[in-house]
Amino acid sequence: MYADHSKKKLSNPVTLSHLKKMKAEGEKFTCLTAYDATFTHIMNEAGIETILVGDSLGMVIQGQDSTLPVTIEEMCYHVRAVKRGNSNAFLLADMPFMSYSKPELALDNAAKLMQAGANMVKLEGGSWLCDTVQLLSQRGIPVCAHLGLTPQAVHKLGGYKVQGKSDSAAEQIKQDSIDLVNAGADILLYECIPTELGKEITDMVNVPTIGIGAGQHTDGQVLVLHDMIGINLGKRPRFVKNFLTDGRSIQEAFEAYAQEVKEQTFPANEHGF
Repeated sequence: MYADHSKKKLSNPVTLSHLKKMKAEGEKFTCLTAYDATFTHIMNEAGIETILVGDSLGMVIQGQDSTLPVTIEEMCYHVRAVKRGNSNAFLLADMPFMSYSKPELALDNAAKLMQAGANMVKLEGGSWLCDTVQLLSQRGIPVCAHLGLTPQAVHKLGGYKVQGKSDSAAEQIKQDSIDLVNAGADILLYECIPTELGKEITDMVNVPTIGIGAGQHTDGQVLVLHDMIGINLGKRPRFVKNFLTDGRSIQEAFEAYAQEVKEQTFPANEHGF
């Protein structure tokens, strides 16, 4: 599998069908956050298949203490910037806090992100999102559903804590996953859940899964750009590894990340819960 990745630069646009094919064939794929054209271009050169324009920009770009202040206008600005630097990666865009509190509002704001250049939108939440996911899917907008630790609900969750540790909490995440896929979600993303739960869900659903702090068994892995090159000013989360070491360039750091994900050496056991 990794022999194909030695070509590094993506030669063809990555599509949702391509990601589903990778899942079916057991090939892992990579995702990193990006917020501008330059880093996006380097990620393309390094062969990163998917790029997330994350509302994490509120913290790593704007200096906010959470993602909550980020607006849909700011998200569209950064999606346009990333789009200009992108050639072949599949672009996901976060829908910011309260931009999808009602289905029709979600449709309007998702349309803005798609028109700015996104290939898919990402929403945080469980089964309560099913009507919204169904509406977006019917209108031709691909959806990634984000479960587990959902940063936009950090105050409700009581902080950045691992989710799904109890049997009942794990069962709820599994049921939410099934409901969202049935509603039309095309990708599921899990943040900070037990490794075994990540494996169970990945084996259970027929859509690609992406993990961040969800163990090594998800179909794809995502990290925040600033975390994986060691320049995040906050506390380094357990699931993060600094790839900008040993004299590597930025592109070499991205390539090393991609190689370790493909070879399934990252994340290792110490990066999971």
